[in-house]
Amino acid sequence: MNIQISRGELLSALQSVIGVVERRQSLPILSNLLLEAKDDQLSIVGTDLELQVERRVQVQNLTPGRITAPARKLHDICRGLPEGAMLSLETSDGKLLLRSGRSRFSLATLPAEEFPMFTTDGVETELTLSNRELKDLLARTQFAMAQQDVRYYLNGLLLEIRPSRLRTVATDGHRLAMAELQRELNAQKEAQVILPRKTVLELQRLLDNTDAEVKLSLTSNQIQVDLEDLRLTSKLIEGRFPDYERVIPDDSDKILRCGRLKVRAALSRAAILSNEKFRGVRLQISNEILRIQTQNPEQEEAEEEVEIDYKGSPLEIGFNVSYLLDALDAIEGDEFIFKLRSPDASGLIHDAAQASGKFVVMPMRL
Repeated sequence: MNIQISRGELLSALQSVIGVVERRQSLPILSNLLLEAKDDQLSIVGTDLELQVERRVQVQNLTPGRITAPARKLHDICRGLPEGAMLSLETSDGKLLLRSGRSRFSLATLPAEEFPMFTTDGVETELTLSNRELKDLLARTQFAMAQQDVRYYLNGLLLEIRPSRLRTVATDGHRLAMAELQRELNAQKEAQVILPRKTVLELQRLLDNTDAEVKLSLTSNQIQVDLEDLRLTSKLIEGRFPDYERVIPDDSDKILRCGRLKVRAALSRAAILSNEKFRGVRLQISNEILRIQTQNPEQEEAEEEVEIDYKGSPLEIGFNVSYLLDALDAIEGDEFIFKLRSPDASGLIHDAAQASGKFVVMPMRL
């Protein structure tokens, strides 16, 4: 292999795939990236055996070839070179030689044949949407995913495909977030799959807020996401996601209409003096007033009052303030609806203008 490429293009490609490569690996080959020069393109692939990302970039290809090289070292060398520099990459005697100006680096390699590539066979359904649409769905739900829960199916995000609807749902058992895109997607069949946490976070990082096309292809145990010059392939979490629709309360009789930014600011200030471990906040709701109270083991207290639109009976209820803030951050509108029933029943939060995103928060005893 012998190619020439600009430092900027190579660094951008390396940054697209480096997030997949874990710093500590049981197999040495997983610390490497697969580099393959063919025609006028360089393909760079990283994997951790559960997730694979491939990025393609234009190069001046003098000699085609395949090799693997240390991911972090190659990335750090490229990042340290001056902007605008031109690089040459050449394999010689089992080494990858990188030259730029008066700089020269020789990196150890492993055979490309040892690199574990994913194969995607038996695509069952496909659909197409925009970068912006998929990124928005993930952003409004990914924060509610569990972390290292023994219920492994909660350590990910549900992708539910219907002919005219795409939903994302996440829950950690204490809260639930659901977002929905309603339009014709031309999916061949309905599907429910669970994306692993790392896959969701990598997708969120790689997607942008443009209308560029994204193609999703699903098999029985994998998802493949194709962007313009990038392909992400991931295994799916096996298991049955909880019946989330049963968790969404539909009989709430206490309905608050609140200014999102005002309530968010008040919650943020009150949270400063909340218990650092439990993050509890007490909400006292009466005619057109939301009173927010927190206290901590040091006997410090905070109280905030916000005007709201509410004419029901008084209610006092406790929540984890972080869960409330996450839900409000996932809403774009100026106002939100907060539906409650009793001190021991879950609350439902959604944008006042439209309910395509719903956020359920369980109460806590204070």
